[in-house]
This record gives sequence, structure tokens and C-alpha cells, in this order.
Amino acid sequence: MPAMPPPIADERAGLKEYVAAQQYAFHAIAFGLTDEQARSAPSVSSLSIGGLIKHVTSCQAGWMERVAAAPDMTEGDKRPMEEQAADYGDEFVMGEDETLAQILAKFDEQNAETIRLIETADLGAAVPIPQHVPWFPKDVPAWSVRWVIFHMIEELARHAGQGDIVRESIDGATLYELLAGLEDWEPSPWLTPWGKEAVS
Repeated sequence: MPAMPPPIADERAGLKEYVAAQQYAFHAIAFGLTDEQARSAPSVSSLSIGGLIKHVTSCQAGWMERVAAAPDMTEGDKRPMEEQAADYGDEFVMGEDETLAQILAKFDEQNAETIRLIETADLGAAVPIPQHVPWFPKDVPAWSVRWVIFHMIEELARHAGQGDIVRESIDGATLYELLAGLEDWEPSPWLTPWGKEAVS
């Protein structure tokens, strides 16, 4: 997949292609990493490549569960908020018993389900807002499926950007070079080689 989505014919195609492009970015930032590198947190942040991929997998799953249930409310997590918060924190950590290949396989499985729902869901269907979740608005009864997909683009893009910084901190690799490696094409000479100065 190139660095930019292809031309689009309509709204649904646009949503699908922009989500798919952001999903693919995680394969680029993970390209060529060992499990140890994917687990590492080389920047001032505690984020790792493996942890970010785990998080966006879980993030997509939660939102797509709401899309699949629309216009009904999902059953939701009945556990105390403290337990939910602890699990949320664990999403960002790649455990010693986890491999990058396993994490990417789960990610791709969820990616496919996300794309399937974008292709089939009623974009105007109401997605009820759980009123017990403290960071959700209390003055809005529902989002639309359309809103949720736009939010998915936002979430994926934000975390892919964080992943760019983490990956560059590991070995100096930047996105276009990683895409080139993933797709087996030669990057343009003006792109910054890994760990070297840009060509003027």
C-alpha cells in the first residue's frame, strides 16, 4: 500500500481507505523489528511499538462492538472502573511472553473486522453513548456510526504518529523508508536514510 489512500468515489470508500491506510502504518513502523525491539521503550515515553499495536487493536475492537450493536447499546463492562483502568494500562505494554508476530496477527484480524463493518454498517445509525463512562459527554445521547469511523481514523493516526517517534528512537528508521522496505521499492534519494543526514 502506498503512503496515501487512493482516489475515492464516495464517503464509504473514503472512510474505508483512510482507516486502512492508518492500519497499514503500524505494519510499517513494526517492519524488521525483533521482539525485544518491539517491546522496548527507547524514548522519554513509556510507549513501545508492540504496546501501541496492542492498544489500537483493543481500541478498534471496543468501538466496532458498539458499531455492530447500533442502534442498541452494548452490554458494556460491569467491572469497577479501577479494574477497567488497570486493563487499559496493560494494553500499552508488550509482555515478555508476547511476540510481535502474535500481536500483529491479532491486529490484522481486528483490522479485517473493522473494514467489514465500514463496508456494511449503516453510517447514519445511532451509537448510544454510555453515560457511566466519565470521559464520555453527558449532554449527547448518541454518536452516529459515521462519527465513530472518523474517530477511528483519529485514534489510529495519533497512535501511528507516536509509533513513528518510538521507531525512530530505536534505529533511526522513518516512515517512508519503512514503507519502502515493506513494499520492496526504492525510496526517493531525498528521503533521509536511516541514521544519516538528509540529501540536499
